[in-house]
Amino acid sequence: MSDIEEFKKFSKQMIDYVANYFVTIENRNVLPKVQPGYLTSLIPPKAPIEPEKWETIMEDIEKVIMPGVTHWRHPHFHAFYPTANSFPSLVADILVNALSAPGFSWMSMPVSTELEMIMMNWIADLIGLPEQFKFSANSSGGGVIQGFASDATYFTLLLARARVTENNLCQNILSKLVMYTSDQANSSVIKAALLAGVKLHYVDTDEMFALNGESLEKIIKQDRENGLIPFYLCATLGTTASCAFDNLQKLGPICNKEKIWLHVDAAYAGSSFVCEENRHFMAGVELADSFNFNLHKWMLVNMDCSALWMKDKNEVNNAFNVDPIYLKVSSGTEMPQYRQWQIPLGRRFRSLKIWFTLRLYGQNGIQNHIRNHQYLAREFEKMVLADDRFEICYPVTMGLVCFRMKGSNEINEKLNISISAEGSIYIIPAKLGDKYILRFVITYENTNIEHLTFAWDNIKKHAQLIQT
Repeated sequence: MSDIEEFKKFSKQMIDYVANYFVTIENRNVLPKVQPGYLTSLIPPKAPIEPEKWETIMEDIEKVIMPGVTHWRHPHFHAFYPTANSFPSLVADILVNALSAPGFSWMSMPVSTELEMIMMNWIADLIGLPEQFKFSANSSGGGVIQGFASDATYFTLLLARARVTENNLCQNILSKLVMYTSDQANSSVIKAALLAGVKLHYVDTDEMFALNGESLEKIIKQDRENGLIPFYLCATLGTTASCAFDNLQKLGPICNKEKIWLHVDAAYAGSSFVCEENRHFMAGVELADSFNFNLHKWMLVNMDCSALWMKDKNEVNNAFNVDPIYLKVSSGTEMPQYRQWQIPLGRRFRSLKIWFTLRLYGQNGIQNHIRNHQYLAREFEKMVLADDRFEICYPVTMGLVCFRMKGSNEINEKLNISISAEGSIYIIPAKLGDKYILRFVITYENTNIEHLTFAWDNIKKHAQLIQT
């Protein structure tokens, strides 16, 4: 399809379709009703020989695509954590896709590099990140946009590994390297350890499922006595299961003393630090080597867009500097070559959607969005506490409410299965210690009290069903 007039017609109709989807999404079921393999009967086994009309594709969206969609932006989607979206972000991606430039170096796309540097400083200021993580004359730090928090964890793990192995000629050093995290950390941390080929040891958490210094010191001492080399800790601010916060003020001094890279994964909760009243959760972040959160979770920027800051950008240049002649730049440039700051070579112009979103919402708009979700979570907590059959399992601080029916794990598992089978709302379970719990998250940007009431009535209905 190369005709510009047909492109304009096609794109305008798609915009109308998307706008209507946003307006009518509540009329759809949040969960699809299809079975695995449903698409094979709807799509031919081979690509068409002759080109088809775009009008036919538009007709097939409802027939083929939408039946298999889980609607993450549905007001009754309360699982996992939010996947943010906004009109400014969507519009920015239209231009990004049109430019189609893989800005792996300054020369390949000057505006991509420079806007990213400015946006990373904007966001650092917005969430109260210390000056040492920013691009500035007084700092050796800097930030880069990754795809997801999992990318940031893996990348910083490789940086930490390079730091340890750079001057060590021992052939068996990789077999001795050990990284740390808690069993509350995201599964991506486990995957990073597997990909990097290093040992992963879990540090015990306290009664609030958070990492503390005492447990870390104990396991480091034990591992050193066994001939291992501790080199990396992934701490979490806002765990997946309960939104627990590891204590950076206790973990940081230990990591600094032991020369262990401290990476902070704040994938979900990081956005909340735009509100000053939430920043106590990040106390001690100045002791970290790297810090990351997903703008595409709670800051109204669509996927994928994960912000990573490092205290010393020279670590990147020393570890991953690959400069074939066709990628070399003039020695006089001081701009970061962002291809060195990530695993892939090419990269999207993600900073544009940050620029659009922050300008069209402003700091106040982002703050109001976060605070409203926190308010709604506390309102849902009140609904749970008002029913004697249920209990709250963890303090509500962000947009997550952890609850369960009083009684056995089995009855709560039955409740979750019953709710999911009907599919009117979508929540997921988790484990806190030995307890099987249910997670209810405020995800939809326009969630209101009526949506919460609908969800709670649905949960109570299923609780009644499994009790009869």
